[in-house]
Amino acid sequence: MNKDKKIFESIISRFSTPYRREQPVLEPSSDSLSFDSKFTDAPFVYKYDNKWWMTYVGFDGKGYRTGLAVSENLLNWKRIGVILDHGKSDDFDSCGAGGVWILRNNSFENAEPLKYNGKYWMCYYGNNDIGLEGGRGSIGLAFSEDLIHWEKFSHNPILSCNEGKDWEKGTLYKGCLIKSNNEFLLFYNAKSKVYPPWREQIGLATSKDLKNWKRYSGNPILKNSKSGWDKLYVADPQVCHWGDLWLMFYYGFDGYYAQEGVAISHDLIKWEKWPEPILRIGKTGSIDSQCAHKPAVIMHKDTVYHFYVAVSEESNLRQIGLATSKSLLDN
Repeated sequence: MNKDKKIFESIISRFSTPYRREQPVLEPSSDSLSFDSKFTDAPFVYKYDNKWWMTYVGFDGKGYRTGLAVSENLLNWKRIGVILDHGKSDDFDSCGAGGVWILRNNSFENAEPLKYNGKYWMCYYGNNDIGLEGGRGSIGLAFSEDLIHWEKFSHNPILSCNEGKDWEKGTLYKGCLIKSNNEFLLFYNAKSKVYPPWREQIGLATSKDLKNWKRYSGNPILKNSKSGWDKLYVADPQVCHWGDLWLMFYYGFDGYYAQEGVAISHDLIKWEKWPEPILRIGKTGSIDSQCAHKPAVIMHKDTVYHFYVAVSEESNLRQIGLATSKSLLDN
């Protein structure tokens, strides 16, 4: 840690987001029949056609679906609707399809999607039993020509817990898909068992063609601490390039509170964590008094926008919050 302390201090200073909006930027729908009537979750923000777009996971009490929202200013968001639905009864995603990442430029400043073989690519979480993340979850891909209409990959699931080691035998969750040096890298978090208690840690798989994937032999690459704020979960990775480094934002969980941390790497394999959260829970009575987690971090006009899932102790409601590095008028 000593050799990287100054690097971390620079990162903490640059990516600190002390200004939080008191209200969510995207809350559950007021329509009780909507796919996102119970909560809004897992934001992913990108820029396309001179607008800002957010994919997010909606839950209606039965299963996950992927929604899309659009914004002109990153503050006010308008729902578009469902863009990825659950599969057929015998599919791995029969009860849920939560889109969590679109292949994009690797920098924080350029949040534009990238094409591969003439298509855009979305990584999603699929599960096979009704309810909140019921059954076992695996990771699939979907592709699109316009970022609106998506078709599921014929080679799904691309990664399953069935072939995993003990640390990932329960479920595979969020995938973060990047392309570096003509290779695809999939960072993902997984849990050790289907039923509690379990631990979640982050692993890596690689591919040359998006079809055939190989797990890194040294998984998990980001592990739980022995004690403290991330002793049970390190989860939901966001990996982007920053200067000469790779940064990974993730969230940690201690059994009650979920907060966000950051790790650094020079080679995308060996990672070092900053020991304290970079985004902590909010004050009592706030929308994020229990959880401030599941990061989606971008930069725009020299301002860091840190989208995350906010959960209040009082309501246990999941909704999407925003913290920024500079003060913005709450409009």
